[in-house]
Amino acid sequence: MKIDLSGHHVQITDAIREAVSNKFKKVQSHFPDLDHISVILTVEPSAQIVEVTTQYRGGALAVKASDRDLYIAIRDAEKKLSAALSHRKGATGHINHDNAAQPL
Repeated sequence: MKIDLSGHHVQITDAIREAVSNKFKKVQSHFPDLDHISVILTVEPSAQIVEVTTQYRGGALAVKASDRDLYIAIRDAEKKLSAALSHRKGATGHINHDNAAQPL
């Protein structure tokens, strides 16, 4: 999976890059057809913000997490993305039986 990582008011260090990579590798193991995510890290005086966007099964997904600690925000964003992907996977896998052909 390709991870595009960028920062706003923060320098992306090797430790941050590794933390993001390790967290989102878990997501890829559960959703192997996910091939690309974009992660934007923003540092503000009162919060560290992580925004993650991706395309999955024909739909755009975006999650946002914030915390005073950047690593906690990364963890929360990973959890939110996993939940959103699970929801999307369930929504696209659902078969509507209400419109099934009626026997003659």
